[in-house]
Amino acid sequence: MARLFLLLLSACAALSAQADEHTVVVNAAAPAKGCVEVEVNGKRTQSISCLNEKLLPNSNTMNRQPPTLSGAEATVQRPSNQLGLYNRAALEHRMGNAFGKSVTPQRPAPAPPASPLLPPR
Repeated sequence: MARLFLLLLSACAALSAQADEHTVVVNAAAPAKGCVEVEVNGKRTQSISCLNEKLLPNSNTMNRQPPTLSGAEATVQRPSNQLGLYNRAALEHRMGNAFGKSVTPQRPAPAPPASPLLPPR
């Protein structure tokens, strides 16, 4: 047990010594710029969030209305059950508990024949 403790202790010490080699230094940029430059192992890079901001489209293109769809494009974007195409959820509902077991849909049990001698209930 003592050996295991010493082994874990030495492993933790090695990890802390290794962490000093890979320390990340973050230099904050000017507030007006809004980007942070990071230096890792002597290489300087910008943060991913700053690069994403630079790749965003201009505000005038973001506020623009999407183009109107033609009749054919609007039809294509309708759900499959409105177009009369295959829809798994609708098929499962129609087949009931016979889905995956039989090709005939689930139907209620037939009513027993009524006797002409007894009054209806």
